[in-house]
Amino acid sequence: MSIPNTPQSPAATPTCYRHPDRQTYVQCTRCQRYICPECMRSAAVGHQCVECVNEGAKSVRAPRTQFGGKLSNGTPVLTYGLIAVNVLMFVLQMTSKNLEGELTLWSPGVAIHDQYYRLVTSAFLHYGITHLLFNMWALYVVGPPLEAWLGRLRFGALYALSGLGGSVLVYLLSPLQSATAGASGAIFGLFGAIFVVARRLRLDVRWVAAVIVINLVFTFVGPALGTGAISWQGHVGGLITGAAVAAAFVYAPRAHRNAIQAGVSVGAVLIFVALIAWRTNQLLTSFGMT
Repeated sequence: MSIPNTPQSPAATPTCYRHPDRQTYVQCTRCQRYICPECMRSAAVGHQCVECVNEGAKSVRAPRTQFGGKLSNGTPVLTYGLIAVNVLMFVLQMTSKNLEGELTLWSPGVAIHDQYYRLVTSAFLHYGITHLLFNMWALYVVGPPLEAWLGRLRFGALYALSGLGGSVLVYLLSPLQSATAGASGAIFGLFGAIFVVARRLRLDVRWVAAVIVINLVFTFVGPALGTGAISWQGHVGGLITGAAVAAAFVYAPRAHRNAIQAGVSVGAVLIFVALIAWRTNQLLTSFGMT
């Protein structure tokens, strides 16, 4: 018995797994699914689908700076952001009658009225355009390299702790009726930090040392030359804090770097809180309120 020959049905043309209406013969080199040109992503070998590319990206660690921070794209976003906030606060300060009095660092306000926010808000106010321009120029110069070396998170912590360190020393040692404002504490902290970090990187630090010395001399001599009152407490407090925190950031052993950096940051905050509490109790006692 003879069996007649019948033509075989051609195999179905494969289609893209994401676009079933598009025919394709290209397969993802990882999952072997068929992909159309729109879904192709170039890989080291062949092409991959969108899901495989995204899954592979999750396993790739973000590039880090030498001291553990996340490597930025080259734009000092946080530095520029801080400059913008300071400028905005200055504009608000100039247009509001009460803002300056409510936010400057005034010790009785902190101790008696529990206005502890003054320790932070005072670092974003300035007495006049010259005061603002000097601090913002300094931030513009030293901020970008520090942000690049440390990463944004560590740079932000350094700036905040330096500003708070300056405010705490002002609270501890400044005359009671003085009202202090300015980002100088944070700026001096950056001065101290860039000296420490540059030394760690074995860079020439002579120019940094000269800047620090000149500014310290101006801090103590300036008032006698008629420049007006300058808060040496804020400058010195910020300088010491910035240098100490930066040293912890850049000299921490690699194996325990993140833990040490976080521990030092938290420890600094706890020390500041303890000093603020001690000073508040001292002031309340002197006012006969305890």
